[in-house]
Amino acid sequence: MPEHRKFEQVTAKAHANIALIKYWGKRDEELFLPMNSSLSVTLDKFYTETSVQFCGKLKKDVFIFNNNIADEAETNKVSNYLNQIRKMAGVERYAMVQSVNHVPTAAGFASSASGYAALASAAVRAIDLDIDQKKLTQVARIGSGSACRSIYGGFVEWTKGDLEDGSDCYARQLENEDYWDLSILAIQLSAEEKSLSSRAGMKLTVDTSPYYELWVKEAGKDLATLKDALRHKDFEQLGQVTESNALKMHATTLGANPPHWYWEPGTISVMNQVRKLRDSGIPAYFTMDAGPNVFVLCQQRDKEVVEQTLLTLKEVQKIYVCQPGPGVSYLAK
Repeated sequence: MPEHRKFEQVTAKAHANIALIKYWGKRDEELFLPMNSSLSVTLDKFYTETSVQFCGKLKKDVFIFNNNIADEAETNKVSNYLNQIRKMAGVERYAMVQSVNHVPTAAGFASSASGYAALASAAVRAIDLDIDQKKLTQVARIGSGSACRSIYGGFVEWTKGDLEDGSDCYARQLENEDYWDLSILAIQLSAEEKSLSSRAGMKLTVDTSPYYELWVKEAGKDLATLKDALRHKDFEQLGQVTESNALKMHATTLGANPPHWYWEPGTISVMNQVRKLRDSGIPAYFTMDAGPNVFVLCQQRDKEVVEQTLLTLKEVQKIYVCQPGPGVSYLAK
């Protein structure tokens, strides 16, 4: 690429997502190719803003996170990721990366999806790499698997693909954020760091859980059921399969060797309370990623009563009321 080409600063904003059909297990660790397809909803309240500029004068990559210079380990992660984008573009310049997180990571909510979706989007445009949205989801995926789903807003499917090179593994939008007026309540229970990371827990489960093979089969069936619920806007069906799929995923971790679990007592309390709400005639359903915090799905008309009911639980620290959110956007300077 000619050196006279402009390398301008680009700022991208990407939102976090919560999987309704979980991604749990990789068939290729390096390319982040999943064992099963997944489906998520992008969240309007949680997002990351990242600016990238490739500069000829820099001697190394600089990563500023939440207004502080990141430590060497975090900077190396970003550098290794940018190396792949530099290779694609045929550019050797180092980058100044500035990222501000609006995901409450200190409260135990994951930010890798929004973080890498924003980084991928900003870096690709800053280095003037001409790719389409499908390819952008693949670039985001090699930073963090679930990041590919945060390129789009609304309801997003990550197709697992079958090819070894991952060229048929990408994310696509099924419906945009305005399609369905749902509420997703993010229930903050614990800010403690997990004893076992999602990545490590996933690998341990794939390698040792006797239930894992069945999980992959069930996840495929659940995905078809959820897509049908989405097409027909059948909230009860959507909620039932979302809740069931989360429980199946967590069941695989109990069968791993050694067994592990991400739930805390508060997790169970919220699950029980959600079922009591259903028994009282209010349709609400829960899901959890690899952590103790719970996400509760309900219809807009019920969000206040669901929120107030869950706030009565002593383990609940805070509730963030979300709706389906937008895909990646680029911010003016």
